[in-house]
Amino acid sequence: MGEGVVRLSGGERQRISIARGLAEDAPILLVDEANAALDVENQALIAETLESLRGQRTVIVIAHQLSTIRMADQVIVVEDGRIVERGSHEQLEQLGGRYAQFIDRRYAAKGWRIA
Repeated sequence: MGEGVVRLSGGERQRISIARGLAEDAPILLVDEANAALDVENQALIAETLESLRGQRTVIVIAHQLSTIRMADQVIVVEDGRIVERGSHEQLEQLGGRYAQFIDRRYAAKGWRIA
């Protein structure tokens, strides 16, 4: 890279991608790990932005963070390239399948610390 080149963090690239989709008035916005590599303040801003798009555009979010997943109207669980479950967070949690197992593991690991 030459002199004066600015390197963007993953979070900065994510915000720019979302901004482009908004500026272009894209009817479908695909966001991969929207809150990955972001500090708490920017996570909140991205979450607010995605929430504000609800009902206005189709937003497809690829996520592993529970806080992001809970915002979704529909959660689609994919395993080995196939859809294995589909529903709201509450529906899938009560179903007791793969998603519920994911939730259980997240709660079980919540108190773990590396000493």
